Amino acid sequence: MPFTPFHMGPGLLIKALLQGAFSLMVFGWAQIVMDIQPLVVILTGEGHLHGFTHTWIGASLLGIASALSGKYLSEFGLRVIGCRRFVPIRWPVAVLSAFVGTFSHVLLDGIVHADVEPFWPLTRDNGLLGLISVQAMHWFCLGSGVVGAVLYFIVASRLAPRDADGEASSPVGPGR
Repeated sequence: MPFTPFHMGPGLLIKALLQGAFSLMVFGWAQIVMDIQPLVVILTGEGHLHGFTHTWIGASLLGIASALSGKYLSEFGLRVIGCRRFVPIRWPVAVLSAFVGTFSHVLLDGIVHADVEPFWPLTRDNGLLGLISVQAMHWFCLGSGVVGAVLYFIVASRLAPRDADGEASSPVGPGR
């Protein structure tokens, strides 16, 4: 699923469940970082489309890079857009979000792409391939995104601080 929003579906569901303990922005940044190597292969025609970055080792290294860079990029982005309830992203949240992003990326791509070798260097075999169909994977990602978005706003509106009149403030939080 290179360069598609499908990877964000499960991220939305995780955000709905963990709220401020998960950063959808850092998760999304990790998705982008994971697909830089395939983008280079597509542009140059050289290399393995889902190469080292789509292994558990590569995902671990990119998880670290995504946490370190994603925390600061996300905080900068939230300031630029003028998020009213901006709260800095805590390091444990950035690390969790980045690693969930990179590992879920390998898992999802490993299920649908034959050239992914998640267990390299132990084996080139992709034991994840075909666990479910590509169509089922797309429906899972889309469905988890829809369910996640609905749950996020339901949970966030119940957790939102109330003003003096008892009305909840905006459920759209800091994106932590």
